[in-house]
Amino acid sequence: MSDVTVKINGKQVSVPSGSTILEAAQKLNINIPTLCYCKDLGCGVSNKPASCRICLVEAAGIRPRPVLVPACATPITNDRVEVWTNSQRALNARRTVLELMLSDHPKNCLTCPKNQDCELQKLAAEFGISDIEFKGEVNHFPIDDSSEAIMRDLSKCIMCRRCETVCNKVQTVGTLTGVGRGFSAKVGTASMIPLADTSCTFCGQCVNACPVGAITGISYVKKVWNAINDPTKTVIVSTAPAVRVAVGQEFGFEPGTPITGKLVAGLRALGFDKVFDTDFAADLTIMEEGTELLGRLKSGKNLPILTSCCPGWINFIEHNFPDLLHIPSSCKSPQQMFGAIAKSYYAEKMGIAPKDLIVVSVMPCQAKKYEAARPEFSHDGVRDIDYVVTTRELCKMFREAGVNLANMNDEEYDNPLGESTGAAVIFGVTGGVLEAALRTVKSIVTGKDLVADAINFRAVRGLDGVKEATVEITPDVKVNVAVASGLGNARKVLEMVREDPNRFQAIEIMACPGGCINGGGQPYLHGHRDLLDKRMAGLYLEDANKPRRMSHQNPDIKKLYDEYLGQPGSEKAHHLLHTHYHQK
Repeated sequence: MSDVTVKINGKQVSVPSGSTILEAAQKLNINIPTLCYCKDLGCGVSNKPASCRICLVEAAGIRPRPVLVPACATPITNDRVEVWTNSQRALNARRTVLELMLSDHPKNCLTCPKNQDCELQKLAAEFGISDIEFKGEVNHFPIDDSSEAIMRDLSKCIMCRRCETVCNKVQTVGTLTGVGRGFSAKVGTASMIPLADTSCTFCGQCVNACPVGAITGISYVKKVWNAINDPTKTVIVSTAPAVRVAVGQEFGFEPGTPITGKLVAGLRALGFDKVFDTDFAADLTIMEEGTELLGRLKSGKNLPILTSCCPGWINFIEHNFPDLLHIPSSCKSPQQMFGAIAKSYYAEKMGIAPKDLIVVSVMPCQAKKYEAARPEFSHDGVRDIDYVVTTRELCKMFREAGVNLANMNDEEYDNPLGESTGAAVIFGVTGGVLEAALRTVKSIVTGKDLVADAINFRAVRGLDGVKEATVEITPDVKVNVAVASGLGNARKVLEMVREDPNRFQAIEIMACPGGCINGGGQPYLHGHRDLLDKRMAGLYLEDANKPRRMSHQNPDIKKLYDEYLGQPGSEKAHHLLHTHYHQK
């Protein structure tokens, strides 16, 4: 492709023919404001419908006379183009567009979940808008909080269509679409039905994509505070693997830095009675899922086994691939295993009635809120997991309580549900669950623990959307595996299984591109997707530094089986730690 030269604000730059004005300006470090534009929503998918018009610039050489054009969607195809990003005409047009947008936007910024994270709010501040000249009709839509996981407030929708793009092109779920016309046009569900009645997986990638507060997670933070301050309740908390490498960026740490000890100290400072690690339950998951995999490999039935740790992905297969519901692992996710063990084994040891034990989990995910509310994870009206808060919500709790993690000394998790191995830590990144299972399965089959570099299954690592590999368990036993992250990639792999059921023996799927490090409840990337590499590196660093790196080596897991469950796959283990899925 040939290069063309464009002049922007008097500065020349060469770019490949067809590059947009925005791309050329970025090469010159010239800032042009954007809202609808997003370079990468995941899996390399961009959003540039040119619908918001905030990026208007004045350009000559495109038409017979200078015109206003959207920088994000206007290609440069010749050397005659000259652009002014800061002309009076361009600035006035942007201000008018922004004021019109604000005139049909709620003014409850102080109580909006996206307050101080809102891109529209930021632009209004940058433009110095303190008054809106345009008065008139304002759209009002009912709030949809039907799902217990994601809330939609279409009164705040600015029709940027980011959520629609990520739902349809990245995740291939197809829940969101443009509805209505003209002034009333918004992005919603078909026929504007409640989200809970759609095929939404509650992965939360739409929440991450939305620049305003039109789609947010449903918060249970107030209920958690009420529980902490209720003297009749014992409140415990557990933290997911991916949280420890993301929470630090909100308190000045280098992104991706594992700050596990400070996270534990911060949670104790909030008033939780005990602070545990969901990684303990991840080790437990490997014991059950590894046993299940070995059984299926021996019998040759119900292969390939599909991991079942991600509730967004499970919801996806229930809606879209009901003919394959016999192959996901029957194991509950680590979150739900933790809740089941806490409300049984731990409650009995501590002499606490399950109804008086409040279990809170800190997750990188919106779908975990949906999962905790599934009826099969409740017994006699008592839920295994009472409340789920996301990483973002936990950061707000810390700030509310005046807890700065940067000032905390490292502390250890409580026992007996706080001990974990390196295998559990890597659950937070795509490929990690499968690698953790392979470590234990190979050790069991060969009769000896893996040492040195043999413990690292690098073929399943990395942020590629689909990875395939053949893993040697013994010279005579080789397992074909696949890893998919992002539901669009999951669809591709499941179509492979439909076409050739014998192609793989084990598959890991995570709903979010990159896995839990990119969950719908993690601190916003704000376009810096390189942060995912840093979070991934942080998890592998913590794994490498663990004294035990295989789940079957966890002494407290061994104790749990000795004292309570019997052995992996036992009747009691199945009752507490396994479940079933059904067509939706």
